[in-house]
Amino acid sequence: MEQYCILGRIGEGAHGIVFKAKHVETGEIVALKKVALRRLEDGIPNQALREIKALQEIEDSQYVVQLKAVFPHGAGFVLAFEFMLSDLAEVVRHAQRPLAQAHVKSYLQMLLKGVAFCHANNIVHRDLKPANLLISASGQLKIADFGLARVFSPDGSRLYTHQVATRAVGCILGELLNGSPLFPGENDIEQLCCVLRILGTPSLQVWPEITELPDYNKISFKEQAPVPLEEVLPDASPQALDLLGQFLLYPPCQRISASKALLHPYFFTAPLPAHPSELPIPRRPGGPAPKAHAGPPHIHDFHVDRPLEESLLDPELIRPFIPEG
Repeated sequence: MEQYCILGRIGEGAHGIVFKAKHVETGEIVALKKVALRRLEDGIPNQALREIKALQEIEDSQYVVQLKAVFPHGAGFVLAFEFMLSDLAEVVRHAQRPLAQAHVKSYLQMLLKGVAFCHANNIVHRDLKPANLLISASGQLKIADFGLARVFSPDGSRLYTHQVATRAVGCILGELLNGSPLFPGENDIEQLCCVLRILGTPSLQVWPEITELPDYNKISFKEQAPVPLEEVLPDASPQALDLLGQFLLYPPCQRISASKALLHPYFFTAPLPAHPSELPIPRRPGGPAPKAHAGPPHIHDFHVDRPLEESLLDPELIRPFIPEG
């Protein structure tokens, strides 16, 4: 750590605090993520190891945040990243409603290029959300926080846990178009109800593989027809809605890939994507980052042996989906 001068605190992640720092010799500004080991005998957390490995595998992309160094520090270690001025969550939070179409296209285009690069290198991020999409001083969007990333098998032979939540590209596009999340659930079941309310209840005709899901037989919902996306996002262009519809499909194998999405007419019709230098770049608030509000105990966590109504913050949300009788 002697080679860096700490300039301030940026925030706090799952495994450590992130600081803004300057390299003493070169003057380069970086972001330092300090990861503390709770017990030395436990070794480095798997999540931190995955982030290091994933970033080492894909270090050549201008759309992925660069890991510059890893070094030990006290009872832990430090990851040195290129410094990024803001993130997409701050952009959405401070932007006028709705965000300019040229800006939406530019952010989405850079995100898709980053995702396509990751997938081409057999890396799946699994935690894409606006807060993990960092923005440089020149307006460049870069994917960060690979703590949940995995190397995937192209033939689909490798199994993965289903206990991973992420907004993914289609949901991020919807949030950029809407100015707020399309599916604003507070827990697993409420989130599912938000999805069903817009996309409708999946059937075997629409999604034959649904029966293979681990918890398929544990929950049932009344049939609900999908809501046309033009009613959900009345100000979005037809091309934007067409691309969004190709992302928001239940069967994963039917969703449009990042590389194919980059060729969609949405990006080639006016207004064209803005140059990164034309994009708004709100700075992160200065001073110490506020701690997340812990809130009340999680009395609404989902349990299979309890009624669905008891697993929701707002029980009325799911009443239209519960079968009668």
